Amino acid sequence: MGILQIAIVILVLVLLVKPLGTYLYQVFRNEGNGTDKWFAWAERPIFALIGLKERKGMTWKGYAISFVTTNIVLVAAGYLILRLQKVLPLNPNGIGPMEPTLSFNTMISFMTNTNLQHYSGESGLSYLAQMAVITMMMFTSAATGLCVAIAFIRAVTSKGTTIGNFFEDFVKAHTRVFIPAAFLVAMVLVALQVPQTLKPTLSVTTLEGSEQQIAVGPVAALESIKHLGTNGGGFMGANSAHPFENPSPLTNVIEILSMWSLGAALPYTFGLFAKSRKQGWIIFSVMMTLFIGFLSLNYAAESNGNPAFNQLGIDASQGSMEGKEVRFGIAQSSLFTTVTTAATTGSVNNMHDTLTPLGGITPLSLMMLNSVFGGKGVGLMNMLMYAILAVFLAGLMVGRTPEFLGRKIEAREMKLIAIVILVHPLIILAPTALALMTDAGQAGIAHSGFHGISQVLYEYTSSAANNGSGFEGLADNTPFWNISTGLVMLIGRYISMIALLAVGGSLMRKQWVPETLGTFRTDNKLFAGILIAVVLIIGALTFLPVLVLGSIAEHLTIR
Repeated sequence: MGILQIAIVILVLVLLVKPLGTYLYQVFRNEGNGTDKWFAWAERPIFALIGLKERKGMTWKGYAISFVTTNIVLVAAGYLILRLQKVLPLNPNGIGPMEPTLSFNTMISFMTNTNLQHYSGESGLSYLAQMAVITMMMFTSAATGLCVAIAFIRAVTSKGTTIGNFFEDFVKAHTRVFIPAAFLVAMVLVALQVPQTLKPTLSVTTLEGSEQQIAVGPVAALESIKHLGTNGGGFMGANSAHPFENPSPLTNVIEILSMWSLGAALPYTFGLFAKSRKQGWIIFSVMMTLFIGFLSLNYAAESNGNPAFNQLGIDASQGSMEGKEVRFGIAQSSLFTTVTTAATTGSVNNMHDTLTPLGGITPLSLMMLNSVFGGKGVGLMNMLMYAILAVFLAGLMVGRTPEFLGRKIEAREMKLIAIVILVHPLIILAPTALALMTDAGQAGIAHSGFHGISQVLYEYTSSAANNGSGFEGLADNTPFWNISTGLVMLIGRYISMIALLAVGGSLMRKQWVPETLGTFRTDNKLFAGILIAVVLIIGALTFLPVLVLGSIAEHLTIR
């Protein structure tokens, strides 16, 4: 029954890929199409307000400067609201200002689409901060990532000289994608009993006669964009394990599809831009193959039960249910865990800290690879980066100048790709070592031994991959953790995005090379196999040793 549940959700996802991918193509191809009559009327006054009448195309540098500058302005405004929330309106519970280093971490976290929460939402933020900072950032950070991905697609597939206009893409991402989709999902969630109110905390009398405060608020609105934008930050501290955020198996499936579908549709969008649907399906099939492999590992490990409990003779017929909600069970918990880390969302419906040692390898590995579906564009961009690398390696082996989509791959592109490949493990492994070596880092670790290593590793892996989920168990609301993870999130987001835009800009300037009999094809099963091998080999070479020190060693000691 569990496998059937998973299979049905995956089937629904596959059926959504083509229509959603086609819709994204229509929105961003910058030619007149059917979406204009529905949304152009709302966009015209926005373009007039920001002085964007001609909407001229940009170079990759202009595009990068535009999105970084926009992000800086939004971070500054949000930081002020967090620091001043006590004196601002819509604060019926009288919540005070957020501490400076926590405010820094929170703003970087939500602007980088990470949503790493070192605070508890229901007690740390006013309603104004939840809506004007957190929910607003969930829209803008998701839109930024989608825009950059579309610009990269244009760069590697078009014969033009520009990659589009960031501000036009940014507005369209909101008006034509995220706002209407978030409204629809929010309405469905409200109908399924997810709260949406501005009333203060409810005071109720329990069966024992004591008084309890129950947090409510505009939960459904945040919940919808939290998943559609692959943000992951919860209104409640327990995130999607909380019954107000995720009350039933049906809402669980809706949230899974919400955070998975747009990222899964982007390979098809890429195929349409490249005028080769087969090219898009090959990228999608590589992602899905890797996804199913890691999902199978997690599901098998959790279904077999916790080895430590098994040794005590505790009944494990339901699997390892520690830290999981009974209303979801192993199947929907495993699928949620795999999707949320594959799609770099960070939302959780179970406690990842209580995953079995082998089950915990799945979320860690998916964030380390950071190329299996991904969020709004990051997965596709990184997978195309690996595709370019695979073509380069194949070209070296046969002694032919490598080409990808009609452009020669040369030294400049490979240097930029090398930067992206090296920076990701560096900002994970170096801070992990620093935290384990210093008193400030060790003070936050709740578990000694191998599991403690995994906790620290997970925190920085989640930050670097802009995921935001946590193993928990860490006392992470300290200046050390707030500042160190904040810096990792910044580097993990912007270095890779800017470097890959530069790769796209470099390829776009090159003369188109016609396909010949000697051209290495990138739209067949052979290339799919090579691409899977490249992703796994590079991932193993960089991260397998530290996984051995953590999850694998923990598994071997408690078998």
